[in-house]
Amino acid sequence: MSGVILPVALTLLVQAMVSMSTVAIPVLMSVAAGELNVPSSYVGFFMSLIYLGATAIAPVSGYFISRFGAIGVSQVCLILCALGLGIFSIPVISMMIIGALIMGIGYGPVTPASSHLLVRTTPVSMMSVVFSIKQTGVPVGGAMAGAIVPHLVILCGWKMSAILVGASCLILGIFLHRYRKQFDTERSTLSRLSWKNVVESLKMAVFHQELRYIVIASFFFSMMQLSLISFIVIYLIEDVKMTLVQAGIILATAQTGGIIGRIVWGALVDRGVNPRLMLGILGIAMTACALSSAAFSPQWPFFAVLIVCALYGSAAIGWNGVYLAEVARIAKPELAGMATGGSLFFTFAGILVGLPVFSLVVEKSGNYPLGFGIIAVATFICGIVLLLSHNSR
Repeated sequence: MSGVILPVALTLLVQAMVSMSTVAIPVLMSVAAGELNVPSSYVGFFMSLIYLGATAIAPVSGYFISRFGAIGVSQVCLILCALGLGIFSIPVISMMIIGALIMGIGYGPVTPASSHLLVRTTPVSMMSVVFSIKQTGVPVGGAMAGAIVPHLVILCGWKMSAILVGASCLILGIFLHRYRKQFDTERSTLSRLSWKNVVESLKMAVFHQELRYIVIASFFFSMMQLSLISFIVIYLIEDVKMTLVQAGIILATAQTGGIIGRIVWGALVDRGVNPRLMLGILGIAMTACALSSAAFSPQWPFFAVLIVCALYGSAAIGWNGVYLAEVARIAKPELAGMATGGSLFFTFAGILVGLPVFSLVVEKSGNYPLGFGIIAVATFICGIVLLLSHNSR
């Protein structure tokens, strides 16, 4: 157990800071949109640009991890997120687009790198809960963005807030350097980047019988997750008439629900619950919560909105640890980074497709609940398919 604690702590820290940098974008855009004279729903396009970069880099992450090590890759990811936020702080749309793309290139390899490190240091009997604990870094970072960034924006403006969050990423990247000798011991100078490796990582995700269903489900689950994270603040401000700080508290609460969910669902799987059964139940749960969120109005009590969003976060943000542990379990240890990268190509693609669609629906209809409802249909179908197919594992 002692050999697991340090790798989990380091990967969790990296995941949290990278997540905070990306989730800060919707909070920043709730203010920046007015200054830039663009619709606030444009946040979906900026978030999709982040995931365009992540989708492009994910299939080749295995090569970079093999060549430079999991810690080395994590350092570069943090530096890229810091650089991207710095460029995003320039209030020119073209520069903000470039900043978002750079952040995405930094975001994409983080999870494959952590999977590569953890699969070598974690007993099989603890795989799901350890991966789930590590993946709590995503909602931890999101909760930090919801709790801290609104206050930073009020104190020093959205541009300086972006720079300060980026500086935090840079500091952690420098701190990690001391651990390279300890953990980046399996680097190979013989590793080569080739289209064959990219194709192989994608084929593992698509054609592996045990992976296919959960990879397809991850396409739609990630769409639901990022729709919640990206649009809930603006939705609550514009439709439910909350303040920026109140909406930030709701976002932080949803992320906290995701933290608890990731640990609980991972622990249940390690105690014998079938992973696909768990993912199917979570698909149905996030559907129910999304439809409840679509019914929000200014007449809803703040506490009721808080409870619904906490449950929403536990399902829509809480599924990833079970998913990634199952991908790593199915792949051989030496192929964990490649399998994770190939699987995340499709997971990120769901975000890449879903956020512009959500933004377009809102822009054309002026209706955030309609956007949540459309994605809820897809997650419901995925949940039913996983529930019906879980015995075939």
